[in-house]
Amino acid sequence: MDIKDNRIDSGKPFDWGRASEDYAKYRDIYPPVFYQKIADMGLCTEGQSILDLGTGTGVLPRNMYHFGGKWTGSDISENQIAQARHLADRANMDIDFIVSDAKNINFPEKTFDVVTACQCFWYFDHDVLMPRISRILKDGGKFLILTMSWLPFEDKIAGASEQLVLKYNPDWSGGGEVRKPIWIPEAAGKYFKLTRHEEYDLNVHFTRESWHGRMKACRGIGASLDEKNIAAWEAEHRALLDSIAPDEFDVLHYAAMAVLEKI
Repeated sequence: MDIKDNRIDSGKPFDWGRASEDYAKYRDIYPPVFYQKIADMGLCTEGQSILDLGTGTGVLPRNMYHFGGKWTGSDISENQIAQARHLADRANMDIDFIVSDAKNINFPEKTFDVVTACQCFWYFDHDVLMPRISRILKDGGKFLILTMSWLPFEDKIAGASEQLVLKYNPDWSGGGEVRKPIWIPEAAGKYFKLTRHEEYDLNVHFTRESWHGRMKACRGIGASLDEKNIAAWEAEHRALLDSIAPDEFDVLHYAAMAVLEKI
C-alpha cells in the first residue's frame, strides 16, 4: 500500500510492504539496553496490556515478550503484519497482530495500560491520533514513543551510506539525524503530560552484509525505488562498503524515548 504524505520525502510515495522481507531480516537491531530501559520504567511488563502502533514486523513486541506483557501489534501494511505473524509463530509467541492504519484503531475505552510507537510516530496524524489513544488507554495509562537513528555526521560508514541513499533518492527526508528529544505535537497537550524523556548513545554491531541489508530496508531505498534503481544502489553500496568498512564494525546511533501519561 502506497503512503503519500507531503511532510515526508516531499510527498514521494513509499510502501513498507515492498521492503518487508529485508525489514524482517535486517531491522531487528536494537541492543538489549533499548528494551531493558523500557522495562526498568515499569512499562510493557507482566500484567500489562500493550498496543504497539506501526509495529512493522513486530520487533518491539517480540523482543519484549519475555518481560511478560500481553501485546497487540498493528500496522497499515499487510506484508509487514504477515512477517510479524510468521516470526512470532516461529518463536511460539502469543501476540495478536492486526492490519490497521493508526488513525482507524478501534478498541473499547480503557483497553490498554500502555500504547507504544517505535520508529513511526512522525507518520501519524496527531490531531486524530491523540484523542483516540487517550480513549483506549486506562486511567493513568502511558503512551511510549521510541526511536533510534544512526548519527551520519559522526560515523563515517553511516554518513557515506546515507549520502548514497540521497544520490538515488534526493527526496528522502530520513537522513541528517542529530541527537534531540522526541518532538511532541501540540495536540498531545489536551490529553497527555510528558513525564519523562531520555536520549542516549548506542553502538550497534553490524557485518557488511547486515549493514547493507539494514540500509536497503530503509524508506529511501527498498520502500521507494523501482527494482532497477534498487539493483544499481545495491551494487554501488556493496562496493562502497568494500572500500571503507571492515568485515564487522559498530555504527554510532542515538536512541530517544518520551513517556506521555494520560490526564
